[in-house]
Amino acid sequence: MKFLDALLLMTVVIPSMPANAQEPDWAAARTETLEHLQKLIRINTVNPPGNEIGVARYLDSTLKSAGIETHLFEPASGRAAFVARIKGTGEKKPVLLMAHMDVVGVERDKWSVDPFAAEIRDGLLYGRGAIDDKGMLAANLETMLLLKRSIIDKGGSLARDVVFVANSDEEAGGEWGMGWLIANHSELIRAEFALNEGGRTRIVRGKPLYVAVQNTEKVSHVVKVVARGPGGHASVPLAGNAILRLGRALSAIATHREPVRVKATTRKFFAELSKVWPDAKERRAMADVASLDTGRVKRGARVLAATPVFDAVLRNGISAVMTGGGIRHNVIPTEASATLNIRTLPGESLDSVVKRLERAVKDSMVAFEIVSRELVDAPASAFDSPMFEAIAASLRDLNPNMVCVPYLSTGATDSARLRQWGMQSYGLLPFPLNQDDEDRMHGNDERIPLESLEFGTKLIFGAIARVAK
Repeated sequence: MKFLDALLLMTVVIPSMPANAQEPDWAAARTETLEHLQKLIRINTVNPPGNEIGVARYLDSTLKSAGIETHLFEPASGRAAFVARIKGTGEKKPVLLMAHMDVVGVERDKWSVDPFAAEIRDGLLYGRGAIDDKGMLAANLETMLLLKRSIIDKGGSLARDVVFVANSDEEAGGEWGMGWLIANHSELIRAEFALNEGGRTRIVRGKPLYVAVQNTEKVSHVVKVVARGPGGHASVPLAGNAILRLGRALSAIATHREPVRVKATTRKFFAELSKVWPDAKERRAMADVASLDTGRVKRGARVLAATPVFDAVLRNGISAVMTGGGIRHNVIPTEASATLNIRTLPGESLDSVVKRLERAVKDSMVAFEIVSRELVDAPASAFDSPMFEAIAASLRDLNPNMVCVPYLSTGATDSARLRQWGMQSYGLLPFPLNQDDEDRMHGNDERIPLESLEFGTKLIFGAIARVAK
């Protein structure tokens, strides 16, 4: 953990803290945040079924005890929507602080620890949701408590209401989460800015290098590839075998490359990273991609294609996720299928992607069927807004050597709903992580370094205190 040792010596100093405010006791906050996270992990909220009501009741009790206004709803049995509010003067519109309570499932036999025990080993807290998204939920909870104790209780005030939201069902589409809140209690959550999950805080070659603030995201669609052919007894091989036809189609899809499209957020992302990236070849490639020269963009994209997370922000993504076909071991089926998850860049057409795939497959016996599509692209949030600037300023206080960059995320979040609703929403994963730990999200042995948990809490508190002053 040496790469974070220096961070432990730092405090969040906010030059423009309101009058009568007091700097938080960060030693106590570190312990308290950890305790909250452990308790949250130990409440099993795997979705399905979710059963987030236990977490919501914990949040409700904790914030009520601190004298903070709360609202707890149960939109369906076991599901929950939770809202809390610290009132400001109303001089500025509210800011929303949000995270989700549900988590994805686990393969218990592949974990080295109990995924719901919140065990600490060698400075790392293990547990499902430690990163996604109970770590941020705990940091948001602590931020609310610190705002109340260090500002409101000391006689200070905030210019904005600070609204805390904990959602259900984010991992399964959000029917009982943000979608339900917007439809049923929009008056409680309307705000100018929102801070949510969705970004990254990256350690590169052992050094905390950058915070990527998500201000836009890819759009997720589901497309089915269906191959058809003659059926019969498996004892007589048939040239038009649907399963083999599907295999050839998937092979063509695997080699297909969507065209490079550099969106404004991605251009800024690579332009800023090109100034600090440690690898000279990749640094030049980032500068090339950020340029307006078509030849340089293509050259840079070829280099960055070797890094999947960089390649994914430069083009539409196509991933095969499920296959099906056949009824018995001795029967050739007449149909076989595969399901594709297609993530389009903002402003890109799913129909155009499908047409390019049809040309790549070149088989009239293979059809592409759109199972579901997201009909509305959410507009990008500005990366020169007071919210973005507050995050950047908070980062400078914590580590002036790190850079803050806007980020187009490949994953979907509740922020898309908020942007469609007209709110400027920003995504953070505020905890410094190396690639190995980040890859454990949704995987086995999900974990968070304790130092990173502290850093993330300070980053969120600093950003919210600034934008709400």
